[in-house]
Amino acid sequence: MTRLLLVRHGETDWTIQGRFLGHTNLPLNERGQRQAAAVAKALSCETIHTIYTSDLCRAMTTAQAIAAIQESSLKAAPVVPDPRLREVNFGEWDGLTYAEMLRRDPDSVNAWQGDFLKTAPPGGESLGQLAGRLKSFLEDVESFYPEETFVIVAHAGSLQSLLCMALGVSLKMHWQFPLSPASISQISLYPEGAIVNLLNDTCHLKDL
Repeated sequence: MTRLLLVRHGETDWTIQGRFLGHTNLPLNERGQRQAAAVAKALSCETIHTIYTSDLCRAMTTAQAIAAIQESSLKAAPVVPDPRLREVNFGEWDGLTYAEMLRRDPDSVNAWQGDFLKTAPPGGESLGQLAGRLKSFLEDVESFYPEETFVIVAHAGSLQSLLCMALGVSLKMHWQFPLSPASISQISLYPEGAIVNLLNDTCHLKDL
């Protein structure tokens, strides 16, 4: 059994402004940094083999906070950046709110909403393209690291897609897995399939 602890990165300024954030390399804001520290504390009792993270700085900062508290407890886990874990590329829509997208290009927005799997934002990538790179990552984890616990620090879209793929359900259901900033989810991978043990846990953030 392979155990995956899925962590969405902490808050950014665009998160609270409701702006689409894909490949733009925006850092955590002050609250996001506190959230990363809270996630690290919540996972401090775990024995973690490896911390995989998107290579974007908002995820890297969250992953490094987890690694730092692991090191302080003599359970050091390496941080391995992997660009396959990046959020979907929103292209020309990166940094826009939904209302701004609709004003600029309503036809493209409607086409994208009609088929997330095959239709990409202008200059971006479709959900199907995102799934292609995540599939190879998930296969690597399942093939090379059985019976270990891993942390995966990434983004709402990439983690939602990973959940769908692990459970063998359509990517069209990704929106049914809500993932808040700095949330923790947990899945166990067996040869017969995956089990969701925890979804979108934010109890560690209650005092922030």
